[in-house]
Amino acid sequence: MKMTFRWYGEGDTIPLAYIRQIPGMSGVVTAVYDVPVGAVWPIERILRLKSLCDKNGLAMEVIESVPVHEDIKLGKPARDGYIEAYRQNILNLAQVGVRCICYNFMPVFDWLRTDLRQENADGSTALSYVHETLTKLDPKALRLPGWDESYTQKELAGLLDEYGGVSREKLFQNLVYFLEAVMPVLDKTGIDMAIHPDDPPWDMFGLPRIITGGDSYDRLFAAVKNPHNGLTFCTGSLGAGRFNDLPTLAKRYASRIYFAHIRQLRLSGERDFTESGHLTAAGSLDIYGVVKALVENGFDGYVRPDHGRNIWGEDGKPGYGLYDRALGAAYLNGLFEAIEKRGV
Repeated sequence: MKMTFRWYGEGDTIPLAYIRQIPGMSGVVTAVYDVPVGAVWPIERILRLKSLCDKNGLAMEVIESVPVHEDIKLGKPARDGYIEAYRQNILNLAQVGVRCICYNFMPVFDWLRTDLRQENADGSTALSYVHETLTKLDPKALRLPGWDESYTQKELAGLLDEYGGVSREKLFQNLVYFLEAVMPVLDKTGIDMAIHPDDPPWDMFGLPRIITGGDSYDRLFAAVKNPHNGLTFCTGSLGAGRFNDLPTLAKRYASRIYFAHIRQLRLSGERDFTESGHLTAAGSLDIYGVVKALVENGFDGYVRPDHGRNIWGEDGKPGYGLYDRALGAAYLNGLFEAIEKRGV
């Protein structure tokens, strides 16, 4: 297992010099964030990130993410051009030693929350989601955490109209088309693609969600058998669905999990949740059980502490402050070490 930390590049308020001080930290997970979706990342930009990481003793082996253009998800005629650009990005990233690319296939919206700073009883703040609040909103005039702010209101409305004719089956087939097109480049470079589950794992504003748990994983691997087709196992995204047994999923798919996002939720009601500290005792998810299942079933990929609270007065990027994620990394390192040594 390699412990990593999300870093948003040179504009991140958390310097690499701080990240390297977290015990057991092997590298960072980053990306080129200011190039338009669908374009080729200039190799000099990638080399710049790599150089900064190297100077701080941190590996840059995971990219999160190389976004998938909406035309690919929609299956529009322009998709082949965008896929070719994606293939070139894989080749460019291979030049600097990248081993894993995290991506998602969520239509229009990435993760969605209704509050970025839900205050907890201990005074910390965290991301939270209330389903009823979300469903009352007009998606064509959405101003919410997690929506893609690169879209204008007119573009957003147009995209939603286009997806009106896209079923789950069609979206899945478009995912398969994309993956089959990039597999030859993955075979050449050795890079693994690790799809992130939909967050939350249910249809949103009538948009289909297709990567939500065990059944969708089985279907994905049956359709694209290449071992470079793998998973980002996000406990928070999967765990928001009460239908997902996380330790069972971790055990079943450990060999195809190349990247693990480990975070904790406190569930309330059928679909509402607030994110919390990483400890198993801090929420509703069995984090210990997940790590145990991963270790005992041969997981040897990358891990990062996912969304943390803002604690100790830190006013950082919601979900991505330094302190709570550093605590999470320490906790996860302890779990992995204890479980690995118990099996020796």
